[in-house]
Amino acid sequence: MTWTPDEETLASFRHLALQNAIEYEGKAAPGSVIGRLMGTRSDLRQHGKIISPLIAKAVAEANKMAAEQGVAALQAILQTEAPHLLEKREKKERREGLPELKNAVKGKVVLRFAPNPNGPLSFGHARGIVINGNYAKEWDGELILRFDDTDTVVKPPLPSAYDQIPEEAEWLLGFKPHRVVIASEQIPHYYEHAIKMLEEKFGYICQCSGEDFKEYRVTKTECPCRSNSRELNLELWGKMNDGTFVPGDAVVRVKTSMDLKNPALRDWPALRIQNTAQHPHPRPSIGSKYRVWPLLDFQSAVEDHMQGVTHIIRGKDLMDSTRKQTLLYEHFGWTYPETMYWGRVKVHEWGGFSTSQMRRDIEAGLFSGWDDPRLPTLRALRKTGITADALRDFWVELGVTQKDISVPLSTLYSHNTKSIDDDAPRLSFIRDPVNLTLKGEHPNKVSVEVHPNHPSRGMRHFDVTNNSIWVEKQDLDKSEIRLKGFANIAIENQKGNPITAKIGSVERNDRRPIIHWLPDSGKTKATLMLAEDGEIKHFEGLIEAHSYPHGTMVQIERIGYARVLDDSTLIFTHS
Repeated sequence: MTWTPDEETLASFRHLALQNAIEYEGKAAPGSVIGRLMGTRSDLRQHGKIISPLIAKAVAEANKMAAEQGVAALQAILQTEAPHLLEKREKKERREGLPELKNAVKGKVVLRFAPNPNGPLSFGHARGIVINGNYAKEWDGELILRFDDTDTVVKPPLPSAYDQIPEEAEWLLGFKPHRVVIASEQIPHYYEHAIKMLEEKFGYICQCSGEDFKEYRVTKTECPCRSNSRELNLELWGKMNDGTFVPGDAVVRVKTSMDLKNPALRDWPALRIQNTAQHPHPRPSIGSKYRVWPLLDFQSAVEDHMQGVTHIIRGKDLMDSTRKQTLLYEHFGWTYPETMYWGRVKVHEWGGFSTSQMRRDIEAGLFSGWDDPRLPTLRALRKTGITADALRDFWVELGVTQKDISVPLSTLYSHNTKSIDDDAPRLSFIRDPVNLTLKGEHPNKVSVEVHPNHPSRGMRHFDVTNNSIWVEKQDLDKSEIRLKGFANIAIENQKGNPITAKIGSVERNDRRPIIHWLPDSGKTKATLMLAEDGEIKHFEGLIEAHSYPHGTMVQIERIGYARVLDDSTLIFTHS
């Protein structure tokens, strides 16, 4: 049945057209009026084709009246019929961070983050967690973590991911997701909705081959199965479930229209048969229990409704999913959630990584595991010292825009520096160490601050009584250098054994380069790991003795930030 606007709705079209004509001195624009209408009446969005010509007519009449009678005539009408539209709209202050969440009600907002558990979370997943989580927090709402795990063939779930993902989400969010839903455990509910589609004849069992249906779709022709009776559809549904049919024999389709402008929307598939004997679900409670599985667009749509999701934030590549699901919602008589889209974000240094490919590479031994520092996974980023705060700030700063964005990794690093610098104690690590013997008078004890911005955190004390220190070999290409916090020195014999250096001024009195160093006492051997150019490099060297717990972020003098992995290993974070 074709929707027809009631008198009150028609009056609102006219009033908005008058308001727009007043604001723009008799030059109202249909697009502006439609935008304002849809921003306040989400229930009308599905009827855009009917509404657009009605708005255009109302705008033309308003502009004509303004030209013939003046804008004052329009104001007089609104003063009587809709005085609130004459109130000057205050300019909204520029909003920091994420855009306003449309039609949100405090305490009633429900969002979801729905990864496929074919591996733990990656850098890209962080966007969905951060943005949905921020909105849930802002609106005192709920964030659902949903495992979209209904594909055991192309993207088989990884059992460990069911434990890893909630932990990673909590680390990144700063709070636990309010609900956890596992789609594979919801199959009976999807069956209920599939059967209702068949009973109410807005769904049908299609036995056409993929090639045949593609031809029907291209030619906008209804397939023969579309006219199946209710009884036949239910009989075929039974055969899909009891083993009579094998994968490819039949699918459940949502009845839309074969002449829709977008071919992808024409009688789209909702459920299909999977060979779970050959590809059982890894969750023991599921295994080979079900033969018919929902496709993602159907599963997600039904689940969003059952969980009361009010807002969906997704990639613009899923706009067709929104269109498919909206058609399904209309069949069931449901209201589709508010939807926002974002474009792709590409990080220059990473190129293309997919969870499926990373999983194959790990299983093939190309990477040591999901925390291999060469991978853009949350586990790897955490291991190298990227903080949850930095990731949150990065994604909030990029916001929600449909523009495709390309950013350098340094953007993330700048946020991470802000997050860690104030707490990171300073340490000296000497790569490719060379021993120097000091000649001349100098203090036997040298003190250097733990953190230059926090004197209260104390000093690092170096004992140079034995006149022996260590510097990096590359620093010996300069004959005059300054040992940080200690003294000026001049290298006397670079190729000698031992190499000697003459002590000069303890005070800094020239512009010679400053280098870091270590006393012979109070040092320990250590390894600095670094992921670079697709390789993991290990730099053996000396580090000043310390007692910082494993996991502590430090700043290595003249090198950059690093994370303490164990008593003798650090992993480089960034400079």
